[in-house]
Amino acid sequence: MSKLIIFGLIVIYIGGVWKFWNGFSRTNFTKSLPNRIRLSLLWPALFIANPSYRRNFRRALKG
Repeated sequence: MSKLIIFGLIVIYIGGVWKFWNGFSRTNFTKSLPNRIRLSLLWPALFIANPSYRRNFRRALKG
């Protein structure tokens, strides 16, 4: 059961990275590759801690 939960969390993480990466152009963030990589990989922590990032993350997902 725990392997299934871990697998599910990994799928959600990778899905979030993919969706944010593809929708990055709709956000207000600086359009640079290092910024795009950093913000895509750290999305769970930033989504929880930062209201501005949350708004931009939702914009990126609306595509």
